[in-house]
Amino acid sequence: MNNRVSIQGKFQYRLAGWRYSAIVRFLLFLALAVVFYVALLYRIVPQTYDIQLGSVTEKDILAPRAIANEVATEKAKEEAAARVQPVYKIASLRNEAAVEAIFEKLQQINSDAEVSVADKVNIYKTVIPTIIQDHLDRQTKSFTDSGQYNDLLLAEMRKNIREQQYRIPEETFYKIPRLAKEDLTAMEPVAKEIVVKLVSDQITDAQTTRVKVPELVNSSTLTKNNARELVQELVRAALSPNKFYDQKGTEEAKGHARDNVKQVMINKNEVLVPKGEKVTEELYQRLASLDLLKDEASYWPNLGLFLFIVLCCLFLYMYVRQSSLPINQNNAQLFMYVLIVVLTIAGMKLFSLLQNLDYPYIGYLAPTAMAAMMVTILLNSHLAFVTAVVLSVISSVIFNSDHLQSFEFKYSLLTLTSSFAAIFSIQRASQRSSILKAGMMVSLFAVALVSALLLLEDHETRKNVLFAASFALGSGLLTAVFVMGLLPFFEVAFGILSPLKLVELSNPNHPLLRKLLTETPGTYHHSIMVGNLSEAAAGAIGADGLLCRVGAYYHDIGKTKRPSYFIENQSHSENPHDKIEPALSKSIIVAHARDGVEMLKDHNIPKPIRDIAEQHHGTTLLQFFYHKAKKLAEERQEKPPEETEYRYPGPKAQTKEAAIVGIADCVEAAVRSLRNPTVEQIDSMVRKIIKNRVDDGQFNECDLTIKELDQIVKILNETLLGIFHSRIEYPADMPEPKTAEKQGKTKLEAKMSETKKEVKP
Repeated sequence: MNNRVSIQGKFQYRLAGWRYSAIVRFLLFLALAVVFYVALLYRIVPQTYDIQLGSVTEKDILAPRAIANEVATEKAKEEAAARVQPVYKIASLRNEAAVEAIFEKLQQINSDAEVSVADKVNIYKTVIPTIIQDHLDRQTKSFTDSGQYNDLLLAEMRKNIREQQYRIPEETFYKIPRLAKEDLTAMEPVAKEIVVKLVSDQITDAQTTRVKVPELVNSSTLTKNNARELVQELVRAALSPNKFYDQKGTEEAKGHARDNVKQVMINKNEVLVPKGEKVTEELYQRLASLDLLKDEASYWPNLGLFLFIVLCCLFLYMYVRQSSLPINQNNAQLFMYVLIVVLTIAGMKLFSLLQNLDYPYIGYLAPTAMAAMMVTILLNSHLAFVTAVVLSVISSVIFNSDHLQSFEFKYSLLTLTSSFAAIFSIQRASQRSSILKAGMMVSLFAVALVSALLLLEDHETRKNVLFAASFALGSGLLTAVFVMGLLPFFEVAFGILSPLKLVELSNPNHPLLRKLLTETPGTYHHSIMVGNLSEAAAGAIGADGLLCRVGAYYHDIGKTKRPSYFIENQSHSENPHDKIEPALSKSIIVAHARDGVEMLKDHNIPKPIRDIAEQHHGTTLLQFFYHKAKKLAEERQEKPPEETEYRYPGPKAQTKEAAIVGIADCVEAAVRSLRNPTVEQIDSMVRKIIKNRVDDGQFNECDLTIKELDQIVKILNETLLGIFHSRIEYPADMPEPKTAEKQGKTKLEAKMSETKKEVKP
């Protein structure tokens, strides 16, 4: 067991190794240095009339004779190939035959009275997927034997069929043995008819086609709900794609398109290299072969630029290395930081090019504060200050247009002022509108600074000052627009949950929270309470309280799929678990974490919140159903179930936030089951729950310490005391608690309440 965990840990470490690799870290800083160098090269290094590799030509260079333009020809070929549409092939897989085979097997097994229901369930779990897979394998093999399709197409066919296989829900297998012979007889023609109808269309995505199944089943002749439900699942399982991408055919079509492109020629005395074009390696070799080069260059400015870039990057590296921020170790965050800086420099370069078109002061319009604002939101405000200093120096070179000196202090000062204004305005933001307000603040400071700098120069007219101030005004608004546009990309691509995103997700009008409220009000109230508890506990140990709160809101969203199977949503109705096997109850309860993750994925909820939904139960034991299963096994004189069969699949909590939500989830459910709780009862309950989880190893994979757990106990007691204080101080005001019998509970439910176990699974 320990060896397996060790091997798994090593594999996960290697898989995520790039995030903490020193080599990757070095390459990221090297890439940043290269970007700095390229951005500043043609501003610091003096222009020369010599043609050198990597330089820009100063005048048109004419071709001495007719030359094949290989670059233009290749480009034309690629454009012709790009216009070719992908080639697809249709393959009939006779899916209805699989349906026939399935129903034939169902009739055979269901009619066998000597086979128990449990055995039938286990048989169906294996037989039904096997029938479908064997049928599809036979079909693809027949295509192979006939030589009808090429090997690449067959491989693509098998790959798509395998990837789009439908996984039949667990509960379906428990329902099939209950079908009578006449039910199966009525279901078979309906299932075959629906499959034939659906596969008559071209299917590339089977999941899209499966969405149509419920409507067709509901319009069929079947009247029993159980029969309709099972036909839906069997039809979905039998469906598969029948339209496949033909890579070989597509490549052949592209090859024909390339071959039909004529050679592009450069005639004698035509422009070979236009003025202003960068000399690439290929172009350099072509010019050398035509004897059009002469070598003469000075490398001192390049050396000076290199040293300058090294100092800037070293400054950033030393700050990151000495800080205690996650970016100090996490290369993913460092990559995001580098990308933000690169995009900001790209924006500066764009406006500097427009500045060269004789548009005075247009450089003041550049969104130079974009990096500072985004780094503040996504990473840290202190890092944003350091970034602002470096970019202010970079901007003074990029926007230097007269070449009389290497740096232009006006743009440097403007970048620094705008960035500082952005940082101070945005670091406590909690709504998207705060970005626009910060942009307006940037505009205000930029206008004031530009006006002051230009008014200090006697030769500047009022018109020029007004013109420059207008550009400065637009810079802040443009910065806000870029940040609002880019922020969702960075949040999704790098899994960053900014406070702005978390506040948005906590909105009760979010579709998932609205669904939780309307369909499972008991779970919704429970989630709100867990959010309050977990946020308070996280704040006590320095974890992300807002992430805990929002994660708690969504942690039980999977319960909306089967709300009546969870006690907090049953109100005064019967408990359906009393009528089903403990194994099925366990499957339903355990599934809510997996279902929640799938629902969160479908709604593009960020991974940290999905992780909380998946990990908040860890691998804890469903004790009530486990003991119930053991008792039933004893009564039936069967082998008792293994404890591992009644545990959540995990994984265990990987972060402090996931662990805290798990604790708060269990604590809230347990304390809610107490009648007239006292301070001592609450404290005992909280400590018992945390101790049980510690003993069970549920915190082994996150970095919670014993001291932090003690702080969590303290803050949970205080918070729960605040929540339940009226019940504690004024027990006489509370209505007389009803007995389990008066509430319509069974003896098992009463026992659940008394033992405070699994009341809220």
